[in-house]
This record gives sequence, C-alpha cells and structure tokens, in this order.
Amino acid sequence: MSNKPKIVAIVGPTASGKTALGIALAKKFDGEIVSADSRQIYRGMDIGTAKPTIAERRAIPHHLIDIKNPDEEYTVADYKTDAIAALDDIITRGKLPIIVGGTGLYIKRCSRIWTFRRPRRIRKLRAQIESEIARDGLAATFKKLVELDPEAASVVDPKNSRRVVRALEVAIATGTPFTSQRKKNEPLFETLVLGLNPQWNSCANG
Repeated sequence: MSNKPKIVAIVGPTASGKTALGIALAKKFDGEIVSADSRQIYRGMDIGTAKPTIAERRAIPHHLIDIKNPDEEYTVADYKTDAIAALDDIITRGKLPIIVGGTGLYIKRCSRIWTFRRPRRIRKLRAQIESEIARDGLAATFKKLVELDPEAASVVDPKNSRRVVRALEVAIATGTPFTSQRKKNEPLFETLVLGLNPQWNSCANG
C-alpha cells in the first residue's frame, strides 16, 4: 500500500454526472471538491460549462471555480500551482480531496508533480507563517525562505503566498530545503480515477 495521500478524480464529458457524483462522494466521505475544468475557472461563463449551482457550492466546499475574469490569462502551470495548494490544504484539514472535471491535462498535472516528505503537525506551522506574512509582509517571509533555501529564489514565485508558505513550511518542518526534495514525474498522490461515459451507459442499457 502506498503512503501517499489519497485523492479521487472524477472525469468525463460535460453533463455526464460528474458534479452529482462528486457531491455524493464528498457528503459520504467528508470531502471537498477541486474543479478541473478550464472554463469553470472564469466568472460569468455559466452557460455550457455545467458549473455547480450556488446551492451545491454551499452544501460542499468547491475550489477553483469563478477565480478569474474571462480576459485574464490562466495557464496550465497556474492551474497546477493553485490546485496543488488547494489539495494540500484539504488534506491538511483531514478532508478527502475530490477532483472533478473534464480537462484531462489539468488532472494529469495535479496527479504527477514534484514530491516531498510531508511533515507532521504542519497546520500549526502554516498558521504561524501566515501570521508572520500578515505582520511583516510577504517579501520578508520570502527572504526568510531564500535564506533557508537559496535555490527557491529561482523556483518559487515571490508574489504567490501559497507557494511561499508551502515551500517554507516544508523546509522548516523537515530541516531540508524544499527544492532539494523535488522529484519530477513522480506522483505526489495516490489517485483513484472514476471515468463517466453516459454514451456507453445508454448503449449498455439499450
């Protein structure tokens, strides 16, 4: 059995029932949903994207929906950064992350990324770092990170607070620079992928 954190990914075409299944699993297994849809990230693009309703989002926490305006650039790399931060936060709080969406490249980037030793008791440390950012500013915290891990200056975006916090908490908790712990193309999570295909279902039932 793998020691990696467990996540679920629900994939399939638009209107295949991904949202309903994701919400049902989240209710049963105390989960939260991370969208993996390249259109649902944009505010106002509700028609044809099958976004979860407001009521559904109130019932179960959803992440990475309505986070950008349609005229803002948002790359796969941006998505990876935001999604991993969301997944890591959900896992830290003891919840089950459920990725729901039809953009396969997004899901692939989430499940195969850099890995590092996951430190224990990271929640308290994260809160401490976030308090330091609120008190001293993000630039001061980034400087602290670079002092512990000089290579982070060329790897971590100094304006991305999630990345700065994540890199610093790993470096402090493990006593090893975040950048030295990265390994490319090795899964960070153990992912159960559930694929929905309504066409196949209708053929099978017909």
